[in-house]
Amino acid sequence: MRKTKQTKRSRTTPVIIAAAAGAGALALGLQALPSDTENAESVGSQDPAPTQDGPIGWASENGGTTGGADGDTVTVDDEDGLLDALEDDAPLTIEIDGTIELSGMNQVASDTTIIGLDDAEITGGGLNLSGVDNVIIRNIAFADWDDDAINVEEGSTNVWVDHNSFTNGYDGTVDIKRESDYVTVSWNHFFDHNKTSLIGHSDGHTEDQGHLRVTYHHNYFDGTNTRHPRVRYGNPVHVFNNYYRDNAEYGVASTMGGGVLVEGNYFEEVDHPTHTGYADSDIGAIEADNNVFDDSGEPETGGGDVESIPYDYNLDAPEDIPDLVTDGVGPGNL
Repeated sequence: MRKTKQTKRSRTTPVIIAAAAGAGALALGLQALPSDTENAESVGSQDPAPTQDGPIGWASENGGTTGGADGDTVTVDDEDGLLDALEDDAPLTIEIDGTIELSGMNQVASDTTIIGLDDAEITGGGLNLSGVDNVIIRNIAFADWDDDAINVEEGSTNVWVDHNSFTNGYDGTVDIKRESDYVTVSWNHFFDHNKTSLIGHSDGHTEDQGHLRVTYHHNYFDGTNTRHPRVRYGNPVHVFNNYYRDNAEYGVASTMGGGVLVEGNYFEEVDHPTHTGYADSDIGAIEADNNVFDDSGEPETGGGDVESIPYDYNLDAPEDIPDLVTDGVGPGNL
């Protein structure tokens, strides 16, 4: 059983910046008060505690995300049992007991909750959410997948990925694409991995405009290389109260007219916290508010307009994020 790794931190004096305006916006040792924009304050009544019963963010919209709450519960402990349960088209909660080894991508039905019991792990393969609605995936350690760990595509809506860990797979951990929408990714631990989370599959898939609205909050991007997330078209994507540590290529990238609100995060030893544009993709917009940049580079901001966030949420103080997140992320913390 692969355990979630907790990396020890050494701190330098942080820089806090309320609203990054591009190059020159940082001043070493300067602490700036939060700006007076609505999103920089406590803007709602939802409690971001790791024991929450329902999603915060985009997965709480469009009628909410309840998974298999209205159906039966089954417990599975091997590949055959899991695959049989995944074929059930009635609302269902699937409990994962122990380690299950899969291969390839395995389709998940609508109105499904997949939740791990103590020390639950899925290895070798991944879960495919294609054209489905109302799915919850929680409390599972994903490792060594041969494609993606979780793939959300073909107009899937209302998906909540919460309190999992992801390490050492082939491609993405949580990829969201092809007109999918209303997704929240929260309290997950990503480590020992390269390509983390993609929003939007390709520059040419313009049908994604008006979709791909995703929230990332209280995740730990722990030494992962890139895509935290890499956004095409989605606007607004909301990235708040995450802990970024030693991400070699970049933190967040917004491209192809996407719009990302990056607020209340803690970046530690990240040379490129944010990009507006990446590789050959056209630029996207980034608004950065009230983040901490600790031994990190300057964020790129601008690139267009980020649409307003429609839901309520509470923003934790960014200086508290490293301890709060490392104590609460991953399996075993529900």
